[in-house]
Formats: sequence, C-alpha cells, structure tokens
Amino acid sequence: MNPAPVFSEKMKRISTCIGAAILIVSVTLYLALPVAALFLRTDPDTFFSTLSTPAVLNALFLSLSTSVISLGIVILIGTPFAYVHSRNDYPGKVIIDTLIDLPLVLPPAVAGLALLVLWGRVGLLGRYLSLFGISIAFTTLAVIMAQIFVASPFYLRQAKSLFEQLDPCYEQTARTLGASPLRIFATITLPLTANGLISGAVMTFGRALGEFGATIMFAGNLPGVTQTMPLAVYVGLEGNLAVGLTISILLVIISFAIMIAVRLLARRGAFHV
Repeated sequence: MNPAPVFSEKMKRISTCIGAAILIVSVTLYLALPVAALFLRTDPDTFFSTLSTPAVLNALFLSLSTSVISLGIVILIGTPFAYVHSRNDYPGKVIIDTLIDLPLVLPPAVAGLALLVLWGRVGLLGRYLSLFGISIAFTTLAVIMAQIFVASPFYLRQAKSLFEQLDPCYEQTARTLGASPLRIFATITLPLTANGLISGAVMTFGRALGEFGATIMFAGNLPGVTQTMPLAVYVGLEGNLAVGLTISILLVIISFAIMIAVRLLARRGAFHV
C-alpha cells in the first residue's frame, strides 16, 4: 500500500482544521476584543464608585422603567394583533408584514425624525395636540414611543411566526367542545407558544434598552427626563469617561444576560411549537 495518498489525505485534514481554527479565532477575537477592552479600561473600584453617582442611577432607572413599560404595551397590543394577523388573510396583508419589518432596517435617526415630524409640536398630529396643551416630543413619553417603534418588530415577528406554526387542530378541538375564542386563546394558544413569546419579549426588552438614534431625535437628551443609558454613554464621552464606561459595561452585562436567556429558552424548544 502506497503511504503517499494516506499522508496527503492527513495533511489536507490538518490544513482544513487549521484553516477552520484560524477563521473561528479571528471572528471571535474581532467580536470579543472591543467588549473586553471596556472591562480592561476601568477597574472595579472606579466601576462601583461611579455606579452610585446620580448620572448613572438616573439613566439606569429611566432606561429600565421605560423599557418595561414599552415591553408591556408591546405584549398587550402586539399579542392579539399578531394572532389576528396570522390567522386571517386580507387585502394588503403583505404591506402590513412589510411595515412590521420596516423598523428593523430603517436607520434609527430616520425613525426618530419620522416620529418628530408626526408628533412634534408642529407635526402632522402634534400640532393639534398642542392646541390642548399636550406635548409629546422631548418628554419621557417620547422615549417610550421611540422604544416601541424600533423594538416592537422583534416581538411581532416572533409571535406571528409562532401562531402560524401552531397546529390549528388544538384550537379546532376546543372549539367543537364549546370553548369560546377568548378561552381558547388564553388556555391553549398562549400556553403552547409561551416559551417563544417570552424569548421574543426578552429580545424586545433588550432592543428597547439599547435604543439611541430614535430617542435622541424624538425625545432629546434631558437628564432625568429622556437621558437613557445609551444617551448617557454618549454624554460621558464628552465629559466624564468613567460614567460612559460604567454604563457601557452595564449594558454589555445586561445584553449578555438577555442573549443567554434567549438561548436557554431556545434549548427548551422556544422556537418550536
């Protein structure tokens, strides 16, 4: 037996493994090193001392509170909308699908400008609200509206996909037994898709928490009113770098926890009904 072909095959396998290892390491380092640099740029003492400053606490409280409110609104309105949308065919449905996905590819600054043109004091609708002394732009409400606009597609897409994948025989069986549509939805549809809906909600919360462009365009950057954590990072770069680094590290930790949660849900079958 000629050992040359065997040796050549082994060398090809080794070369392939080395190439794959270099590719994996290169991509991983490219993604991981910037994040690691944030942690290496500061020390624990500075991090924890800066963590208790008003600038960080105010931005943290505002981001968490508005993101929770935004998520609650998206779930309450988005869940029945996604169900009705997925269960019915109607003219223009493809346009509705496109509009749902549009914020995912729309530049955040454009989204913020669009909200401002609509709801600002001289906007298409905002001018009429101003007649009653109602102002939305550059308020905490504007932060919530911006978060909902850019983050809701994550939940709507997930919910719509789950409801479309759900075998209708479960609902049909319950319907033949006399269950009302609301009871079917609450006791059958939601429990069967719960894991997937939770994962979509987690992603929506993370996107709302990290929103920057639409917020600064529509809500401004007012400390304690509209200055969320990403905006505080931007301000920290111009003034107190320690504040910017501390908030950045907080966002990295929260984002990492969110992605871990989504993957754990996926492992439990979150995306399979």
